[in-house]
Amino acid sequence: MSEPRSAHRVLDGDMDEAEVHAFGAGEVALFSCRSPGRTGPNEDSAALLPFDDVSGVLAVADGMGGERGGARASGLAVESLETAIGEARREGWMLRTGILNGFERANEAICALGVGAGTTLAAVEIGPESIRPYHVGDSTILQIGQRGKLKLQTVAHSPVGFAVEAGVLDEGEAMHHEHRHLVSNVLGAPDMRIEIGSNRRLAPLDTVLIASDGLSDNLRTEEIVALLRTGSLAVASGRLAELARARMHAPAEEEPSKPDDLTFVAFRPRLRPRPNAKRASRAARSSPARRA
Repeated sequence: MSEPRSAHRVLDGDMDEAEVHAFGAGEVALFSCRSPGRTGPNEDSAALLPFDDVSGVLAVADGMGGERGGARASGLAVESLETAIGEARREGWMLRTGILNGFERANEAICALGVGAGTTLAAVEIGPESIRPYHVGDSTILQIGQRGKLKLQTVAHSPVGFAVEAGVLDEGEAMHHEHRHLVSNVLGAPDMRIEIGSNRRLAPLDTVLIASDGLSDNLRTEEIVALLRTGSLAVASGRLAELARARMHAPAEEEPSKPDDLTFVAFRPRLRPRPNAKRASRAARSSPARRA
């Protein structure tokens, strides 16, 4: 397991298995591959952006507007975010300021391309015991408890996403809806808006997931939760990538399937020793051995 002491970006990724890195107060698994049969670049991008020893930002962008335009837009999104977070570190600003500056500068840069390209951008501010989500578009952010409780699920910025949130459609209907892939809010639009979530407690056994719709179009949310909540992060991420790719290549009857670029980042905090366990360990070391 390697540790990205500086920012780590993946552009046009085509991995066979997830990379696992130490990150802040935990570890992160990163996976990105092209759509089956794609000859052009992967339009998704991802980034691991450390801020200090215990905090940083994880991000996934899903480009649109033609292969070259989409790949360029998603790359600009994570590059702009990296630059803005680095500036915040140097200037002594809050991490939140760097994230928002990154979103806004990315939007300006993509609009300036003038080719009609756009991208989603989903980012999570990771602290030692808390997270905060930020997103534009329909890339997914989930927070999953070790027992399978879904603690956070962002709402896709799309007509279908809002219909699911309102209870008009269920997830099964949404996955097969003819307008599922219409996105109403993207970087690269003059009226782009950033949705900022609340600061949320990160429990020791939680898993945080950020993913392009290549994952959510091929796996139901309950399947994602079941695959990610148990086992090591490397093993759980491998299961997730394997099943999503299998659905794309050879879908089972009535199962979701849509070939697409697939990118996700999954994070877990390191387990911290319990205070009483520390005391018990110290007491055991200091107590004299008893005779039988």
